[in-house]
Amino acid sequence: MDYKAVAQQTAQEVVGYSQDTEGWKVVKTSKKITVSSKASKKFNGNIYRVEGILPQSASKLSEFLYVPEHRVMWDKSLKVYNMVHRIDSDTFICHAITQSFAMGSISPRDFVDLVHIKHYEGNTVIISSSSVDFPEYPPSSNYIRGYNHPCGYVCSPLQENPAYSKLVMFVQTEMRGKLSPSIIEATMPSNLVSFILNAKDGIKALRNTPGCACHHKGHSSFLKKK
Repeated sequence: MDYKAVAQQTAQEVVGYSQDTEGWKVVKTSKKITVSSKASKKFNGNIYRVEGILPQSASKLSEFLYVPEHRVMWDKSLKVYNMVHRIDSDTFICHAITQSFAMGSISPRDFVDLVHIKHYEGNTVIISSSSVDFPEYPPSSNYIRGYNHPCGYVCSPLQENPAYSKLVMFVQTEMRGKLSPSIIEATMPSNLVSFILNAKDGIKALRNTPGCACHHKGHSSFLKKK
């Protein structure tokens, strides 16, 4: 598989989602976070758009969202999140195992995703990802293998205060297994709001940790890991 070509295509799709203003329906608003959705063109389910403001600059926020050592500290939806293969300085493969949710009605899933970081004008950073086949991490009998169609985070400086960022997140996850679509549609918006709130709490916790420099490491230190 040409992972670099897949990464570039996924990034282009996420940019397209960010420019798409047609057909979105607001399905939840809470604590200044808005979740919208519409039918996905990739599978028989929805693509979700989540918008919120986070108290971190766009460059640091992007690192906070994808570097595993940061992500596992605050993302309560995950049991495991590891970088398992590095393709180049901005492209790598991650393996994630989720917690169960919807009060246990949705069991843990695992995902193998190709993640790509791209910087744009105006200090905007886009983290795009999509599920891929990776022979070293085949599906196992322990978890249902989920599938992420092109997803991404668009991190851009808040114009009135560049120390803050606007985060627009796109999610179109195929849970697979024997799940009713109604269960996913009923629970996904609240889970996406919780994701943003947990990220805010994680940023505050890092800032309040005496002597903690972990939020300044950036992906240069992350990429040194084998």
